[in-house]
Amino acid sequence: MLKVENLSVSIGPIPIIRNASLAMNEGEMCGLIGRNGAGKTTLLRALMGALPATGKAELGHVDLLALPAHRRAGHGVGYMPEDRRLVPEFTVEENIRLPTWATLADGVDERLEWIYSIMPEVARFANRRALELSGGQQKMVALARALMAGTRILLLDEPFEGLAPALARRLGEVLANLKNEGVSVLIAESNEVHVFDLLARAFFIERGSVTDRR
Repeated sequence: MLKVENLSVSIGPIPIIRNASLAMNEGEMCGLIGRNGAGKTTLLRALMGALPATGKAELGHVDLLALPAHRRAGHGVGYMPEDRRLVPEFTVEENIRLPTWATLADGVDERLEWIYSIMPEVARFANRRALELSGGQQKMVALARALMAGTRILLLDEPFEGLAPALARRLGEVLANLKNEGVSVLIAESNEVHVFDLLARAFFIERGSVTDRR
């Protein structure tokens, strides 16, 4: 499903990711575990095209690194950044629909209704502006937005960071339910505690190098 080979990223003269390789199967939920500063966010941003990278990152038969950044979501890649990156003045629904404005995807309304069905709490504040939400609510909206684009794979950066225990449990329930949907998920976390029960396996990243531990 996703096969990353010899992925390297440098910021200026400083190498951040060093020949990272990992492979995920279709419908598999995996962790990318590492301390702050280990390179988790850099790796995910490179896959999304926010940072230049060398190597390969094949999603099916498509090398994501060979595509312009704005075309990657159109191949079924959804991304949830750690800092949410919602548009404050947009409503919740406008934020969720945002990826489809660039991809011109089909079945948008049906996809939105499916998202609301698995995240009914998001549907309840669909018409509120993003700036009116709590940080935890914004996290849920950011996940919903990732789901809108992520028909094949989700890249989630620290989704549990800063969440109250009740909301963290609810987010875990939503992710657990995705296992039945055939969507691959790569979750970057600094600690396995939040995601241990969700994962088929975990990749560990340290100083930009990735190892695979089942």
